[in-house]
Amino acid sequence: MAKLQGFEFWRKTLREARFVVAPMVDQSELAWRLLSRRHGAQLCYTPMLHAQVFVRDANYRKENLYNEVCEEDRPLITQFCANDPEVFLQAAVLAQDYCDAIDLNLGCPQMIAKRGHYGVFLQDEWELLERMVSLANEKLLVPVTCKIRVFKEIEKTVRYAQMLEKAGCQLLTVHGRTKDQKGAMTGIASWEHIQAVRKAVNIPVFANGNIHHLSDVERCIQETGVQGVMSAEGNLHNPALFEGHSPPVWEMAEEYLEVVKQHPPCSLSYIRAHLFKLWHHTLQIHQDLREELAKVKTLEGLAHVSAQLKQRCQEEISGGDEKDGGLPLPHWICQPYVRPPPKPAVTNGSCQEAEVKSTMCQKRALEDSDRAAEGLSKNKLKKRSRNPNKNFCPELKPKYLKCEQCGNPKGNKCVFSLCRGCCKKKAFKEVADCPSHGLRFKTKAEKQKAEEDQQKECERTEGSVTEPDRNKQNPQVAAASCRELTEQTEA
Repeated sequence: MAKLQGFEFWRKTLREARFVVAPMVDQSELAWRLLSRRHGAQLCYTPMLHAQVFVRDANYRKENLYNEVCEEDRPLITQFCANDPEVFLQAAVLAQDYCDAIDLNLGCPQMIAKRGHYGVFLQDEWELLERMVSLANEKLLVPVTCKIRVFKEIEKTVRYAQMLEKAGCQLLTVHGRTKDQKGAMTGIASWEHIQAVRKAVNIPVFANGNIHHLSDVERCIQETGVQGVMSAEGNLHNPALFEGHSPPVWEMAEEYLEVVKQHPPCSLSYIRAHLFKLWHHTLQIHQDLREELAKVKTLEGLAHVSAQLKQRCQEEISGGDEKDGGLPLPHWICQPYVRPPPKPAVTNGSCQEAEVKSTMCQKRALEDSDRAAEGLSKNKLKKRSRNPNKNFCPELKPKYLKCEQCGNPKGNKCVFSLCRGCCKKKAFKEVADCPSHGLRFKTKAEKQKAEEDQQKECERTEGSVTEPDRNKQNPQVAAASCRELTEQTEA
């Protein structure tokens, strides 16, 4: 059967999906996707997967995609980060039988993406992106899609989208923020950019950004003309967002934990992160349980803390002692976390040549100076208290060397010149040691072999005694002989 493209793909394969759960690293796993689908989500993405690791590591493939196959979890799009056309294609071929489309991540703005040279940090390399998308579109059995961030200029953003469409992208998700709008500098997403892209291309477009309630979804579709709307943080704080419903937090927490039990295994770190998001507003009040939630190491422990939070909320309700958290709804109701607006850019440091960059949302210049320490974040002040010579100037920070296999930062003293993950696999395979990463496979193997040789020598000594002699010999004497031989061997 011919591969579906563009609007036909959106109508038939994606079933005209309008409510979409975003790809979220360590957060859009199977259990969360199934919970979101129960409450109105019509299309989900996998977490972003590293194409190079996906090709190289069979266990990574099983843990992140193959073991999560579920009939209820469709339609599904698998997202990869990559910076090489061949590697992206190889990873996509391995994944295409387990999903309905392959998405190329061109929107991740985090530092790890910068170091690995993928995500939004490829947005200026149009020739490379054109090769990646066109090769995948030509060779894959399923459509290829892209998720991008906008440029400051609307015209450049439109040309960027048109280039991807021409290369073979069959569906485009546009996050209406620039590369620099992240963390404390997130700010407001530009629906104007999204609207301009939608008018300029002839493929389906999904919008991403500023989605906190179902009313935002409807307004975004009306104002931009997009086919669907994607939610990330809004979905994490309220999985029932697409239903237009704000249930008590404990209802969502209990249902999620039940789904986790029905579809194991699920990493404990994923579960903990979801509970922190769901209970975010309540945990600002009950700080003791926040600490306990961070410490427990079992699924039962996490469920117990969640039950304690539920009990405290119900006691507040029954006693009429509602604590005002400055929220539009009581803190025990699922509702979005609205980030405070970005503060004006400030300069903190003595890096003489550093300049404050002026963008849609200004970033603070990270400079290092004792006289301006008050301008540092709390986290940086803690680091400086531990290390007074700590430098926060980007121009003076050491450059990270890349792992030869996956492109992540490598260990400076690694004997294989690899990151810890790749080093562990190689050291295990070759039975070698890597002191810098604390790996002792060779040492442990030699110790085990010495113990086995010692045991065989002991058994051989006991076996040299004939049966009649054994009847005569005192068993305690034989045991003493064996111990003496052991002590001589160790000496």
